[in-house]
Amino acid sequence: MITSRNLVHHEFIGLNVHATSKNNESLNLKGTIIDETKNTIKIEGMDNIERVIPKKGSIFVFEIPNGEKIEIDGDILSIRPEDRIKKRFKKI
Repeated sequence: MITSRNLVHHEFIGLNVHATSKNNESLNLKGTIIDETKNTIKIEGMDNIERVIPKKGSIFVFEIPNGEKIEIDGDILSIRPEDRIKKRFKKI
């Protein structure tokens, strides 16, 4: 079960996300995660258009299945998904 304490150790594909930028106010995207790489997250928006968002410099608000929303700095997610699942993180 995904919780706020273990979110970074789970697969993100299928989760709803709201992405904003730390530096640029123009990035404000919402959608469902359909793919993830070391440096990017690909989301499909409500308009069915796929968009690729860089992890570095972005802030992601994930909505987990129980409805809770969790904000995570994209800089700490800049690691291969398969390595992130195994990595130990400091408490967020």
